Amino acid sequence: MGNKLKIAVQKSGRLRDDSLKILKECGIRIDNGRDQLKAQAFNFPLEVLYLRNSDIPQYVEDGVVDIAILGENVVVEKQKNLQILQKLGFSRCRLSLAVPKDVDYNGIEYFNGRKLATSYPNSLKLFFKENGLDAEIHLISGSVEIAPNIGLADGICDLVSSGSTLFKNGLKEVEQILESEACLVSCTDLHLEKKALLDRLMFRLRAVLASHNNKYVLLNAPNDKLREIVAALPGMKSPTVMPLAQDGWSSVHSVINENDFWGAIDHLKELGAEGILIIPIEKMVL
Repeated sequence: MGNKLKIAVQKSGRLRDDSLKILKECGIRIDNGRDQLKAQAFNFPLEVLYLRNSDIPQYVEDGVVDIAILGENVVVEKQKNLQILQKLGFSRCRLSLAVPKDVDYNGIEYFNGRKLATSYPNSLKLFFKENGLDAEIHLISGSVEIAPNIGLADGICDLVSSGSTLFKNGLKEVEQILESEACLVSCTDLHLEKKALLDRLMFRLRAVLASHNNKYVLLNAPNDKLREIVAALPGMKSPTVMPLAQDGWSSVHSVINENDFWGAIDHLKELGAEGILIIPIEKMVL
């Protein structure tokens, strides 16, 4: 087993599903039998361990597993000696402070001397220390949103995605402590053989992530506007330009980053580009 990379993922939940999905996109086939706590990859030297999310940082630090997919919020909260290798772009959320919606909130000084309920005491203590605040922290393992309604706390510190759970419990988000997304982490002392396997996995991961963030664009351009259209494409080294059967026109192929996409398309249309096709990219090796 020494020549296999061991990765820990969440035992159950959305993070587990998305973690297995991105491994599948990397071309790694895993035998996922029902209720398995350990599984082998068929076509890559990888062993998957399904563990409790809160336990994973300790397993990574101790070298029981080599790498793991975790939320940044867990990495920060557990304060273990881990290295973040790559942010993965899914399971995005934020760790925030919330108070009852009828509170007249005027700034973080509100929390001075107050009681806060949370499942993230270390992150909250650090935030209060950085801001010179002194508050009483109550550790709750679940259903933190109920604490203000039963008189246990004046506010809460919890993960927020859409904010709908806060709204349903009569709370409003007032401060953001950190932003979080899934990331790949490792222990700090992998030996050379494991590092070589990790490099292979990272190569695949980055190719998949690059494809998520980019689109392949094909368009027809009038030759008298070709130079301007090529200059307007914010893609890779240089677009591919090929003549069309119709005189005076060329086909231009390029890659556009998702963040630049709509602005670039609008500008290309203004320059005279026609027949614009947008194609998703399955993998992108840079």
